[in-house]
Amino acid sequence: MLSLTLLSIPLAASLLLLFTRGGLSRNLALVFTLVQLGVTAYAYTVFNAAGAAPFDFLRNWSAKPFLNVHFSMDGISMLMIILSNLLLPLIVLSGYNRNIERPHIFYSLMLFMQFALNGVFIAFDGFIYYIFWELALIPIYFISFNWGGENRAQVTLKFFIYTLAGSLLMLFGFLFLYNGSPAHSLDWMSLKSNPSCSCNQSWLFWLFFIAFAIKIPIVPFHTWQPDTYKAAPTQGTMLLSGIMLKMGTYSLIRWLIPIVPAGFAEWQPLVISISVAGIVYASIIAIMQRDLKRLFAYSSIAHVGLISAGIFAMNLSGMQGSLVQMFSHGINVVGLFLCADIIFNRTQNPNVEGIGGIRLVAPQFATWFMVVVLASVALPLTNGFVGEFMLLFGVYQYNTWLSFFAGLTVILGAVYMLRMYQKVVLGKPMMENMVFPDLYWNEKLVLITIAVLIFVLGVYPSPIIELTEPVLKTLTK
Repeated sequence: MLSLTLLSIPLAASLLLLFTRGGLSRNLALVFTLVQLGVTAYAYTVFNAAGAAPFDFLRNWSAKPFLNVHFSMDGISMLMIILSNLLLPLIVLSGYNRNIERPHIFYSLMLFMQFALNGVFIAFDGFIYYIFWELALIPIYFISFNWGGENRAQVTLKFFIYTLAGSLLMLFGFLFLYNGSPAHSLDWMSLKSNPSCSCNQSWLFWLFFIAFAIKIPIVPFHTWQPDTYKAAPTQGTMLLSGIMLKMGTYSLIRWLIPIVPAGFAEWQPLVISISVAGIVYASIIAIMQRDLKRLFAYSSIAHVGLISAGIFAMNLSGMQGSLVQMFSHGINVVGLFLCADIIFNRTQNPNVEGIGGIRLVAPQFATWFMVVVLASVALPLTNGFVGEFMLLFGVYQYNTWLSFFAGLTVILGAVYMLRMYQKVVLGKPMMENMVFPDLYWNEKLVLITIAVLIFVLGVYPSPIIELTEPVLKTLTK
């Protein structure tokens, strides 16, 4: 029943927030996300002690067609639940000093998205998984459309069309799997034990891969992402980059590889090459960006390209590195977009080359921003280094040349991130009489928490590795 608890708290909170107003909405949203974090911490201790049994929930929904409501948990699911429920309080807290119109609806949508994301990570039936996958799209669409910036209507429509098209491809894949299953079931264990005929898996692979690649996004399915990240309000961008894109990388491991193994084996060389090419492409485009949000958006594409390459390398090091980096990237990218939001709200200028000299007026901000930047460029002893090292080693085990090009993400990432920091924080002031208050209490609390996580996971990543290793060994054997 713990699975239902993890779902019911954010859902109930989302409904309750609709009946509140003003600052109460914000305070209750923070309280409920902290309660959910506490329940997640308890769930983690229970999982370590008793395994998946306390989380398993299986009920028949319909006899014809045969559909089950099946929730469960393994190490990968547990890691994603921890990530999503850890980041939500930070995302809510980051907006405490922002004037948000209709906050009761805004925070209600955020909690509803938390409910849907948790459902994606613990659903072990394809039909239930698909429902939560679609539910996660609804709140972020309205958040971006109603609270977004310039051109939000066009940008949000493009995002919606992209993701809906991918979802329809995935739905067709599940319908085919259901009809072809001997048990006429979409239960994950049933599909994994009785994969579809290898003659069908070649095109089934692409139905699922494109759906997941759009969500991640992997080049060339990425064109919705930079515009959406820029147009969405900062809290929406944090949800998209920190948690929602992990739906795609998680699904590669959970659904694509185990369900269509023959299709994966056939197309593995192509998709890992696409992922590596996307790393180089996104890194080069990031170097050319002058807008902070767009720079961080392309940086994210490069990082998730490396994550997908590690997954497709299909060895223990690559898969472990992908999960460590998924967790680390979620933490780091929330910090980056918070810093971008702080800069824009103080200066009203998103241009990297139009600011400069922030260290002179906001030394605390400059310090914590530097910590997040160094984690993003994978400095040793930060969380970014652990994941990238394991990912590159995993790709190296698969193909030496691909690991060389994948490794360019470290060099190119240092180029665009450190150059950005030099111009914005260390350079000469470009704005006359610039007023840049140093960190407010909520911003300082969020950035310090992120910095602590960066160094703790950089020095001691063993909890993530030990949590996920048993599952990964069964996938890679």
